[in-house]
Amino acid sequence: MELMNYPILVLVLSFVVMWIAAQVGDLLRQRFRPLDAEQHEDFNVILGANLTLLGLIIGFSFSMAISRYDQRKNLEEAEANAIGTEYLRADLLPDAEAAKTRRLLKEYTHQRILFYETIDHKTVEKINADTARLQNDMWGVVRTGTASHDTPIQALVVSGMNDVINSQGYTQAAFWNRIPVPAWGLMLFLAICCNVLIAYGAKRRDRRMLLIVPIATSISFFLICDIDSPRRGSIQVSPQNLEALEQSFPK
Repeated sequence: MELMNYPILVLVLSFVVMWIAAQVGDLLRQRFRPLDAEQHEDFNVILGANLTLLGLIIGFSFSMAISRYDQRKNLEEAEANAIGTEYLRADLLPDAEAAKTRRLLKEYTHQRILFYETIDHKTVEKINADTARLQNDMWGVVRTGTASHDTPIQALVVSGMNDVINSQGYTQAAFWNRIPVPAWGLMLFLAICCNVLIAYGAKRRDRRMLLIVPIATSISFFLICDIDSPRRGSIQVSPQNLEALEQSFPK
């Protein structure tokens, strides 16, 4: 869902929607007769159940967002390690292929850094295309360099290049792995219900009190969306391992 790529927009829209829900509940309270003591007791049970369920769903969603963030961070480290290892294993190739492999790995590392730092969708598509091209070139050089030397040592070079290519695929899959839209829909539905019920069950009209739950819930939605957004969130995975690797390459 494209909206989930804009955490600030999620913050604003969710607050507006829940504030409107609170106003609807307040309007219903004014139109219908107030709850008596026995009805109020039953009403509190329903409200408490909805608030508990909302809290649990928000907590689970926050945990899902954190786990996905940690996964992206770990895969960035694994990707840097795979590239660095293959750069060293390139020495096992013939001189010409070794030089080409190291040069391509330097270009490839730069593209992987851009992948983490770029926000624009079209630019990311170009980076992915350049990455695929470099992968084909690197694989072709390694295949040529090991074709005439089918030994276990040469197999290390092939295996290392395979790890480099696979690690990029794992990273891409992690960037696509987001909190499901139905989970967002359930959170929003429960939040709307809770705000309507809170306003409806209030004993008197106080607009300041009706703002507390919309503010708290919308901030929670913002934080979950921000952590779960791999490109436009303020909490991003920095390619520090890839940058350190790039700086370690000989000029």
